[in-house]
Amino acid sequence: MKRIPFNREWQFGPLVSVHEAIRVAPPSDNLVDLPHDAMLASGRTADGTGGAPTGYFDGGSWTYEKLFDVPSDWATKRITFEFEGVHRDAMVYLNGAFAGQWSNGYSSFHIEADPFLNYGETNTIRVDARSHEDSRWYPGGGLYRPVHLLIGELVHIIPTGLRVSTPDVDEELATVVVRSTIANKGATTRTVDVVLELCDNTGAEVVSEKSRVTLLPYETLTSHQRTYVRHPSLWSPDNPALYRATVTLQDENGPIDRESTTFGIRSLAVDPIRGLRLNGETIKLRGAAVHHDHGVLGAAEFADAAVRRVQRMKDAGFNAIRSAHNPISVAMLDACDRLGMLVFDEAFDMWAVSKSTDDYSRSFPQWWERDIDAMVAKDFNHPSVIMYSIGNEIIEAGTRHGARWGRLLAERTREQDPTRIVTHALQGMYMARDKVPELRAEVDQDSSTIRGLNDYLGQVTHLMNRVMASELLGERLLEPASVLDIVGLNYGDTRYEVDQDEFPRRIYFNSESFPTHIDRLWKMILARNNVVGDFTWTGWDFLGEVGTGRHVYPEDSQEHRAPYPWIAAVCGDIDLIGHRKPISYYREIVFGLTDVPYIAVRKPRDDGYVIEPKAWTWSDVIPSWTWDVDPGTPIHVEAYASGDEVQFVLNGAVVATEKVGANRDYLIQVALPFEPGVLEVISYRDGTELGRRELRTANKPTKLSLSADRTAITANTVDLVHLEITLVDEENRPNPTTDVEVAVTVQGPATLQGLGSANPEAPCDYLGNVSLTYHGQALAVVRAGAQPGPVTITVRADGYPDATLVIAQET
Repeated sequence: MKRIPFNREWQFGPLVSVHEAIRVAPPSDNLVDLPHDAMLASGRTADGTGGAPTGYFDGGSWTYEKLFDVPSDWATKRITFEFEGVHRDAMVYLNGAFAGQWSNGYSSFHIEADPFLNYGETNTIRVDARSHEDSRWYPGGGLYRPVHLLIGELVHIIPTGLRVSTPDVDEELATVVVRSTIANKGATTRTVDVVLELCDNTGAEVVSEKSRVTLLPYETLTSHQRTYVRHPSLWSPDNPALYRATVTLQDENGPIDRESTTFGIRSLAVDPIRGLRLNGETIKLRGAAVHHDHGVLGAAEFADAAVRRVQRMKDAGFNAIRSAHNPISVAMLDACDRLGMLVFDEAFDMWAVSKSTDDYSRSFPQWWERDIDAMVAKDFNHPSVIMYSIGNEIIEAGTRHGARWGRLLAERTREQDPTRIVTHALQGMYMARDKVPELRAEVDQDSSTIRGLNDYLGQVTHLMNRVMASELLGERLLEPASVLDIVGLNYGDTRYEVDQDEFPRRIYFNSESFPTHIDRLWKMILARNNVVGDFTWTGWDFLGEVGTGRHVYPEDSQEHRAPYPWIAAVCGDIDLIGHRKPISYYREIVFGLTDVPYIAVRKPRDDGYVIEPKAWTWSDVIPSWTWDVDPGTPIHVEAYASGDEVQFVLNGAVVATEKVGANRDYLIQVALPFEPGVLEVISYRDGTELGRRELRTANKPTKLSLSADRTAITANTVDLVHLEITLVDEENRPNPTTDVEVAVTVQGPATLQGLGSANPEAPCDYLGNVSLTYHGQALAVVRAGAQPGPVTITVRADGYPDATLVIAQET
């Protein structure tokens, strides 16, 4: 079917009842292009209906309308609307008539339009959506993922009907199976040729074959074509080689329909002896959980934002992403395929027992099969996807009826796709929740006095360990674990040693883990063949669940969830605008990916208070040697190194030599006297230098530095320019200790889509053209318009010269 983007000029506004519509003006004066985040547009306040879980954004009900012309000749075709995701409870109307619905806010779905169209006239499509107290994180709202119009002949390959698998693969030969589900919507029997072409990533044809299918009126059949590729280029994170399969339906009059998809040739296997194997080679998952929002863009999903995210995560050392806790977007899958990132896609955050007041649990019993099918259909041709998760921290998972649900979900997933691994992110605190008070009492007896949130978080980790290692939890894991190919445990690594004798053939991985435990966890993972990897919480900071990893000092409010204006969880390795935080560099060293050390510094405090890493909170340090303190003032410095010893060199003089790992593997902490200039750390192993890194004192910033991720965009309304704004001195050295308010203007056929910083407590919604920098940095995202022409971006700040950048916008 011909696929046409259907994203331009939707009328957007609040959803009102028919009675209110008599008095309230329709939203026709507010035109938006998709993707569009309705929740972001609704704003946030201290009394926001979503509260701390959603970042104090308001929920709401919204409606989108669009006029479109339907030619008369479409009466002999088949018209379908494809929605990549509508949050949430989408209701679709065509010319005022109900045409279809979908409950889940993260599933792709299709609406057949033919019965409701007026041919030769202008038609109207309306989509209603709502989000209200239905999520534990920021969900966004409305048409936040793209929409497509599909136009096909009476005989056509159905949407998501082209599926490619590679059941037998080695370096010499790959078996490729192409299944095309073909529908005949006409009143006569039709015979069509099915022409298959496979091309490699250079566009060269490697296979061309033909078969034939006869379909009775209104019949749907599947064509099964088995072919072979000699000397295939195997897809992997290090070699993300993609092929393209194109299937053309044709009869004696010529082509009728054509579908095309990229795919990768690779093999996947797992066992407790050799672990997880990709193309026959064992691989450990260096993973990260990622929520679906894009910071200053909210939940709106753009392909360019997805590519930027995946590339930066890969640069940081990750090789796998967990989609937490919902089906991942098509844009993210495409980026993972192209860049080489493995994916663990997740279906649900709840089943029939709710976690929020008005969440998907009400719909689950009627909708779960359709949502599993939709997730698999979306993922099937993407080589990056290696695992499906049937749920995250499901409350009823530890009960016998919950385990039964798990079996139904796992088998439904396997029926749809037997080629991939099925898992479940299980959490002992939920599975044994009725016994947690008793275990908590034991932990309380074992613990020292709790002096604030940091001590409390330490106690929480101790409690989780106690629960996961308990005999009770082992008993309750028996049935849920038995339905899985790999058992995912959230914060459950204590289980591995407990189960090694009784369940030596059970395969595990950390489906979610404390980021501060990676040094101990990775050592355990490398030592155990049946533990295939780790997924930290989280790889990229996200909106909502505010303050999960925040730094809490004695003078701060000692509560886990932060008050307004907090907007983010601040527990990611990478911050809201895409910059790596110190823990990211620590993790890269733990993974064994670099011998270059890292150095970071805590902002000076008179009391010398230091926050030690616990749970989701890393130490409060930044990579800066620019401080407004007197020379000689002691400053807390920490370095991360793979060697056995490091030297700290200040302005050419060695000021400290320290052994690595005295208190934590790969970590060195030291107090050094401040002196402006150059602070360098040098890592050694057995006396041989491994690498070095330095920090330089910056002068007062004098200008704004602009760095764009591209110099040209296409006039398609979806291309993005990510513009990083940094305060620098006269020698272009960043100054992270000075912040100013920056204003961004865009002239030309483009718009400012989002502006903000990594500040997790900024009182903003990213929709304005003014933002305060954070650690001297901000991010502006400019969205392409519909017409070609140069785009001039100007950034202004009081006391600084204007900074300007021109981007070409081409047809």
